[in-house]
Amino acid sequence: MTYIQIKTEIPGPKAKNMLERRARAVSSGVARSTDVVVERAQGALVEDVDGNTFIDFAGGIGMLALGHCPEDVTRAMSDQASKLVHMCALVGTYEPYVRLAELLNSVAPGSFPKKTVLANSGAEAIENAVKLSRSFTKRQAIVVFEGAYHGRTLLTLSLTSKYNLFKKGFGPFAPEIYRFPAPNLYRRPSYLTEAQYLDECLRVLDQNFVAQVDPSAVAAVLIEPVQGEAGFLPVPARFLERLRALCDQHGMLFIADEIQCGMGRTGKFFAIEHYGIAPDLITTAKSLGAGMPISAVTGRADVMDAAHTGGVGGTYGGSPLACAAAIEAVETIRTPEFLARAEEIGRLLKRRLNTWREKFPLVGDVRGLGPMQLVEFVRDRETKEPAPEETLAIIKRAVARGLILIRAGLYSNCIRLMPPLIAEDALYEEGLDVLEEAIAAHVNSMKEAVAKA
Repeated sequence: MTYIQIKTEIPGPKAKNMLERRARAVSSGVARSTDVVVERAQGALVEDVDGNTFIDFAGGIGMLALGHCPEDVTRAMSDQASKLVHMCALVGTYEPYVRLAELLNSVAPGSFPKKTVLANSGAEAIENAVKLSRSFTKRQAIVVFEGAYHGRTLLTLSLTSKYNLFKKGFGPFAPEIYRFPAPNLYRRPSYLTEAQYLDECLRVLDQNFVAQVDPSAVAAVLIEPVQGEAGFLPVPARFLERLRALCDQHGMLFIADEIQCGMGRTGKFFAIEHYGIAPDLITTAKSLGAGMPISAVTGRADVMDAAHTGGVGGTYGGSPLACAAAIEAVETIRTPEFLARAEEIGRLLKRRLNTWREKFPLVGDVRGLGPMQLVEFVRDRETKEPAPEETLAIIKRAVARGLILIRAGLYSNCIRLMPPLIAEDALYEEGLDVLEEAIAAHVNSMKEAVAKA
């Protein structure tokens, strides 16, 4: 079966017209990764305004674990819209908000009592987690890590790494934020084994709790179990275990940012479950809403109750429509069948991507956890010099052939694969065929350019 159907150049005539309208009407600060102009989408397929059909491996940057327009979700939203579209949880109580909180409390790791607060976006979830942590501990400092992405509001942008893409020109930033190095096994010094490198990372971690900030001043340590924007870097288990131990020892709270890596994306409901660690707070968003804007902080009831009445919440947080979508998403993703299928997809992707290391010297690394997989491109495998321009060229070739992709990585030299987790193997294989062909075509063009020179 061929899923991709390309009838025009990309962008086609209607798409070009829409892109011109966008350029005139929309702030240029809003980036776009591709020239795809969408008309409709279903499952893992996207149809553009010119009638071209694409396979979607971007998945709304992690929002679409259940794919585009899942029937159970759209039906639940339609039913909810006929009863209640908006009330505001600060004004009255409605069952979808309570039901979703109950579900999240039940699936979050940890044997302690839990509570939840709902908001609109991942950034809002992070802000609420920080506020609750400060209120509970009566401390101010927050520890984050190099490569982290936590949002674009003033506070979350202050927490976020990758300066030029996200932070340039937007300062000054919020105070009492301390950024520590994060382990990156691929880019470790060549003279160190993985074990030696992790020993050094743990030594530096301990040192930073002396040199940068004392643990007694830290409200919370905030970390993504799998760093997303940094390049799908699973944090080594020893590092997370040491963080958990330090938090327990010094009364710091452990916050797991699962906004991109949670909701089945790694083959478990939460990525932190791979490590057997129970965070004090977990933030979720993206695939939580199956495409609807909703986020949550779930965690220890005593921490969640630390804020004064009225200290958290907002006008649209936990809207009935978004809650209806999220309830269906949680009920589906938490099933053993869905999670087992996600693991199968992860093995399929990993197996195919690993063959590219042998075929293409441009492929420096393949990594990820479960179906959250990524390819990093380098100009030299010895020096590991990033290849951001080559990565962008490969994406453009793939999009022109019908595969929607986006970049990632501290150096923007990675392609992340975040397809919906609801398709058959043949669709993933076809998408991987397109990406492999795009890599091969670019490698050949580089060889031809060298020969001509």
